[in-house]
Amino acid sequence: MAETGVKARGHPLGWVFVAFSLAGVMVALSLVTEVSSGVTLRLSVPWVPSLGVQLSFLIDGLSLLFALLITGIGAFVGLYATAYMSGQALTGRFFFYLLAFQIAMLGLVLADNIITLFVFWELTTVTSYFLIGFDHASEQARRKAWQALLVTGIGGLALLAGLLLLAAAGGSMELSELANAGEEIRSHALYPAILVLLLVGAFTKSAQFPFHFWLPNAMAAPTPVSAYLHSATMVKAGIYLLFRLHPALAGTPEWIWTLTIVGAVTALWASVIALRQTDLKLALAYTTVMALGTLTMFLGSEARIAIAAAITFLLVHALYKCALFLVVGCIDHGTGTREADRLGGLARAMPITTVAAAAAALSMAGFPPFLGFIGKELKYEGALAVASEPMFVAAAAVIANAMMVAVAGIVAVRPFFGPAVATTVKAHEAPLRMWLGPLVLAFLGLVFGLVPPYIGEALVQPAVSAVLGQPETVKLALWHGLNLPLLLSILTMTIGVALYFGHLRVRAALANLMDRLPITGNDAYERIKGGILWLAKVQTAVLQGGSLRRYLFFVFAATTGGVGTTLIIGDAVRWPAEWPVIPVYEWGVVLFVAAGAVLPILVRSRLAAIGGLGVVGSGVALIFLFYGAPDVAITQLLVEVLFLVIMAVILLKLPRFVGQGHPGRGGRTRDLVLAAAGGLVMTLLLLAVLDSAMSVHLTRFFEAASVPDAHGRNIVNVILVDFRALDTLGEIIVVAVAALGAFALIKLRAGRGRSS
Repeated sequence: MAETGVKARGHPLGWVFVAFSLAGVMVALSLVTEVSSGVTLRLSVPWVPSLGVQLSFLIDGLSLLFALLITGIGAFVGLYATAYMSGQALTGRFFFYLLAFQIAMLGLVLADNIITLFVFWELTTVTSYFLIGFDHASEQARRKAWQALLVTGIGGLALLAGLLLLAAAGGSMELSELANAGEEIRSHALYPAILVLLLVGAFTKSAQFPFHFWLPNAMAAPTPVSAYLHSATMVKAGIYLLFRLHPALAGTPEWIWTLTIVGAVTALWASVIALRQTDLKLALAYTTVMALGTLTMFLGSEARIAIAAAITFLLVHALYKCALFLVVGCIDHGTGTREADRLGGLARAMPITTVAAAAAALSMAGFPPFLGFIGKELKYEGALAVASEPMFVAAAAVIANAMMVAVAGIVAVRPFFGPAVATTVKAHEAPLRMWLGPLVLAFLGLVFGLVPPYIGEALVQPAVSAVLGQPETVKLALWHGLNLPLLLSILTMTIGVALYFGHLRVRAALANLMDRLPITGNDAYERIKGGILWLAKVQTAVLQGGSLRRYLFFVFAATTGGVGTTLIIGDAVRWPAEWPVIPVYEWGVVLFVAAGAVLPILVRSRLAAIGGLGVVGSGVALIFLFYGAPDVAITQLLVEVLFLVIMAVILLKLPRFVGQGHPGRGGRTRDLVLAAAGGLVMTLLLLAVLDSAMSVHLTRFFEAASVPDAHGRNIVNVILVDFRALDTLGEIIVVAVAALGAFALIKLRAGRGRSS
């Protein structure tokens, strides 16, 4: 009985999420009046002061609008989820992920410091991965979550590099300060690299072409997650970034054309694919991609009306998209399916869901007096104001919007009207907690459309001012008279209605066209992933073939090549102007060491090779002795003697070289060349170091601190015992463990021999 009561009421953590969201809404609403008057609020707490990193947060018109959407829509999604997730396993974990996701998204849109923004950006990536793959028992859910993580994670790395370059070019890590350094940033030599990296980060997150494929695949997530992710959170993060960076990066031909073309292609392609879908949830997912493309397209412009259109459409889309996703969840709950071809005549069995769906669809299609109509009018007005290609942008907007009218009809008209269709579950209305959210959100689109001046002054105008970096006046109105945007709206409706009535034939034609495509986004992703795995397999076979000799060769070759290339490219090779006079006996030591180094390459006996290396070590000890370091020389000599004794004992127990272990004549020549190259590079590196000015700061510190603090006169000993005590202890432990390992291997082999 207790379990049944919990299922009926919903998980307690779900209500915590709802309460947290409502508290966020109350706080955001309390700041609307102050922020709309032009006030900007900022909070900063030192985080890593030495690097200029702060936990700084900013509330202006743009961040406040996003915070309202995240918390407001989050409250309805949470309420919906308390009923939708009831009776399912791991519900508490689901709401924990959802709460963490909301906090991460809030931190992202409120962050002012670029490092703070990046941290929250990556948190949204990780938490969305958990939410998309919540049904971990499903292989499809795991694959789609992994795909989203890979695509957005790669974009996150590009974003981090772009943000660091942006800070270097703008001279600050605070976004509010970078917004005022636009001229300096756009004229900087790093601007092209900054733009490419930041756009890759934004495009991957907001599913712009060619990264669009991951977002529809994220439909493997539960419906509340899909509604939240598509309407107000993760996918809008990339759009928010473009809004926030608009003052610093916008205005160049690269910015204008990239955003305009990518946005238009994304919007058109996604709207075409949306018409092909029979799964209502998947059709809505592609309309989200279309909306994100439209927002990106308008952000390519600096015109005030284009930015106002983008902000208004952002608000419109959040309201109707969340409502429609939740409606589709109600349909699935009430009928057992969300396939459009298996639905019809649900209005009588699901009257409240029908009303919510109709209101949200009318806003999506842009019918008056809904806010969607105002948003569509502004989109056309903004499209015509784009300086680069107004006709191209307007045509793309008309075509995409017309297809959205058809999709709105498919999602919200066809399932509820017409002849009834038998379903696997007898059609019934969803519980109150599931239909209340979509009903309220859908009718908010109507209410906001009836009072557009208030919405314009309170929400849209402050956000537009924040994006453009200067105070702007935005007036929203339901009627602008007979003009070209109104004619484009009528044209959109006409084409959209025609597409709706002929959508079965259109869908068949699109399916035929899509089947002929040589490759899709998913195909490209799978091929790239397969290629990376193939390359990793080949690389592993080459680099990790089981031969210690091969491992050492690649380590030394990579080190020699990397350091040598750096020295040459950096023009760091320095030859002494005057070579020092070297006494004859020192030349003798040099020849002695050289002979010991060459000996291991020439002989076949491993014992003789080890002896040659001992000669090298003894020669080095003599060099230390010549230059006044007898203690180091004695240490070196003791180490060499101990090394020779231990290796001699070990070599007696090892078998002869066989198979890969035998170097062969070619292997010896290769090793000789690599050894000579490595020696030359190290010589050049040492000469470059000696040619540069040496800092004596540490030397003076150790000289001053050795006697009074460490009570020692030998600075080397003091450094090892006192200043590097833990490091020295660690080295001793490593040597001891290695010795024990070698001893164990020798004893193990001896034991096997006796037993056999």
